[in-house]
Amino acid sequence: MLLQALYEILSIHYGPFLLPRETTGGFNLEGYQIPPKTTVWINAWAIQRDPKIWESPNQFAPERFTEEKKSVDFKGHDFEFISFGSGRRKCIGLSFAIASFEPVLANLLYWFDWKLPTGELLDMTEQQGLAISKKLPLNLIPIPYCV
Repeated sequence: MLLQALYEILSIHYGPFLLPRETTGGFNLEGYQIPPKTTVWINAWAIQRDPKIWESPNQFAPERFTEEKKSVDFKGHDFEFISFGSGRRKCIGLSFAIASFEPVLANLLYWFDWKLPTGELLDMTEQQGLAISKKLPLNLIPIPYCV
């Protein structure tokens, strides 16, 4: 379930834009004429929160990435889940990142118990910007397990 939680974090809490691209030629996109050499930004935040693609897109639901329910994966050409880009221009560090995420997080969870400062509730309010981030910093207190 740890890997599914990581996938869900990447799908919900991701920067809003991918690297820009430049059109090689002009074309018509749903009635809009796009001229050649136009810089195009992909709005990853909107794609990964699209209710036509994702059921309850703003809800944290790692179970959507279990083998029984998973319909998209960032390893292929699924343009609905683009945390690492997609297609032939996806991030070259994808395999390394995925291979690193799970053991690092597993060790942090294995060796520490994590607590919020006394009396605080977890606030997941986001603020807009070049990257989507939490409005308030996440302050956690690591408590080492005694083995």
